Amino acid sequence: MKIAFVGKGGSGKTTLSSLFIRHLAAGHAPVVAVDADINQHLGAALGLTEEAAARLPALGAHLPLIKEYLRGTNPRIGSAEAMIKTTPPGAGSRLLRVTEDNPVYEACAVPVVLDGAVVRLMATGPFTEADLGVACYHSKVGAVELCLNHLVDGPGEYVVVDMTAGSDSFASGLFTRFDMTFLVAEPTRKGVSVYRQYKEYARDFGVALKVVGNKVHGPEDVDFLRSEVGEDLLVTVGQSDWVRAMEKGRPAPFDRLEPADRRALEVLHEAADGSYAARDPLRYTAQMVHFHLRNAESWGNAKTGVDLAAQVDPGFVLGGPSGQGPGPDPRPASGGLTPRPDSRPAPQPA
Repeated sequence: MKIAFVGKGGSGKTTLSSLFIRHLAAGHAPVVAVDADINQHLGAALGLTEEAAARLPALGAHLPLIKEYLRGTNPRIGSAEAMIKTTPPGAGSRLLRVTEDNPVYEACAVPVVLDGAVVRLMATGPFTEADLGVACYHSKVGAVELCLNHLVDGPGEYVVVDMTAGSDSFASGLFTRFDMTFLVAEPTRKGVSVYRQYKEYARDFGVALKVVGNKVHGPEDVDFLRSEVGEDLLVTVGQSDWVRAMEKGRPAPFDRLEPADRRALEVLHEAADGSYAARDPLRYTAQMVHFHLRNAESWGNAKTGVDLAAQVDPGFVLGGPSGQGPGPDPRPASGGLTPRPDSRPAPQPA
């Protein structure tokens, strides 16, 4: 299943996503972890040295390889250069799987050992000085969206993405690629402001959204969060000596994490598993097609010189037998799939 951690900068989403990844690894679940934040800290939170984290291969730097591999023999895609971040898979496309070995993982994923278990870690790559004035961060996150569009995952398999802070993910269809989105919020007015914005943007797309209250000091903080986010509040966490030691680079074995925090991670795990059970492959694929057609019309056709709508395979559904099944209508979908132009950020180029 595909899980996102979002929240405002400083909310603790990277810390909580790293704890969740450790929790999954401790249970020997297959995990692919992705650092998609503009500030790349997930590697360090998972125990890498600053030097090792800085050496993580950037997904964006390997985008030509990723496109060429995923294109496979799909006759609707004439070349890797004609693929954009929203290009959907079709007959002949290569699909990624969590537990397999493939050229994308070989080039872009680094194995990280967590208390004897191994997870794959990938990173978009930081926003560099060379990008200033000539690129936007969405061009880097586009590699994540393309991979998720081509990824088939099963029960008990996890892709955990630490997203960029705030609501930047709404500049593309990336926010619809997850079975569960955990929004990390502090018990402050600023802490819940991102929740309100995320909830507003996501409500028309059937996004499963739950709030994790972080830095909670007592019942008053819990009451504040409950009054602001209502039933979306899933669980709260407070101060942790284990986390403080981890942030200093001296983590104890994970089984020494405080019992209250271990229980909170179990709640997240149960919520994620429940959302996967409710996944609708037809809806998931239809949303993929919807955003691809929007991006094609907005900028993709002009950039590639190709009618990108022709890349849509109407007989393909991601997650059916061998990835295929009855196809969705490739036209913009109704029933909450069409964003309102007055409140949605415009799609951004890959």
